Amino acid sequence: MYHLYNKGWIEVICGSMFAGKSEELIRRVNTLLFAKQNVVIFKPAIDNRYSEDEVATHNGNKIKCYSISEANDIYKYVKDNTNAVAIDEVQFFGPEIVDICNDLADKGIRVIVAGLDMDYKGKPFGPMPYLLATAEFVTKLTAVCTKCGAPATRSEKIDMSSTDIVDVAAAEKYTARCRRCHTKGRD
Repeated sequence: MYHLYNKGWIEVICGSMFAGKSEELIRRVNTLLFAKQNVVIFKPAIDNRYSEDEVATHNGNKIKCYSISEANDIYKYVKDNTNAVAIDEVQFFGPEIVDICNDLADKGIRVIVAGLDMDYKGKPFGPMPYLLATAEFVTKLTAVCTKCGAPATRSEKIDMSSTDIVDVAAAEKYTARCRRCHTKGRD
C-alpha cells in the first residue's frame, strides 16, 4: 500500500516571542488527541513562567506536560505505543535535543517542536538552526511589531538588567520587533 508519508518526522514551529508558537503546538496536539493518538508533551523545567506542569500560552491556554531538566529525560516517558512527541520552548535544551528528535522520528514518531529561532540579539538560538535544517516541515510564525505594526520576526529585550541569552520571561522583559525596529542587544 502506498503511503504519502512514512511514519516519523520532525515539525518545527518557530518565530519571535508573542507569535503564537505555543498556541500552534497546543492546537496540533489537541488535533492528535481528538484522533485518539498517544501524545507525550514536554517543556524544559526552566520555563515555569505560567505553570510548572503545563505548556501555557501568553493568552492562558494550557495543556498538561512533563517538565524536564534534561533532554534525555524524554526517553523515560516515550513508550512503544507513543504516536507523537511535542516539545515546547525547545531552544532551551542543549544540542543533544537534535539527536533525540531525529532518533524519535527514525523510530516512527511524529515530533513537533516549538521555540524561538533567534535570541534577543537576532542570532540563531541554541539547537534551533539544526532542528530547522533536519525537519521535514517548518512553520515560521510572526508577531506584530509593537513599535511600527509590521510583521515581527525578532524578540527585543526591553529590560537589560540581565544580558544573559537564556533569561526566561514574558512581556515584562521582551517585546516583538520587525527587522527595522529591532535594535537592542546588537553587538
